[in-house]
Amino acid sequence: MKKTTSLLLAAMVAGSVFSTSSMADSRRGKMFYMKKLKHVCKKDAVKNGGVFALKHNRKTWASLKENAKLQEAWMKICPHGMKKIKKMRKKDVKNLYDFVWKYAADGEVPSCG
Repeated sequence: MKKTTSLLLAAMVAGSVFSTSSMADSRRGKMFYMKKLKHVCKKDAVKNGGVFALKHNRKTWASLKENAKLQEAWMKICPHGMKKIKKMRKKDVKNLYDFVWKYAADGEVPSCG
């Protein structure tokens, strides 16, 4: 009984770890912005990730996602980051979308540089 309970508990923990790592995450979107876009977007007068996200409200970001125009919108906001935005992986697009949606003009106030 003890062995079965331990095995079941281990399976639940492993399942939760794998499922959360595959989901999009605003924190990972923030990290992507900070690592890949922060320096190039400063050339376009986008001083931080909060300003980047504030360009639209949540409804507009969601509409852009539905119409598959997120990367185009990001390139308009940050033309100097065009190469990096075009090369984004699918998961990076999802994570950056979660970031901009969470901290949109009508969303939460970001604490990033």
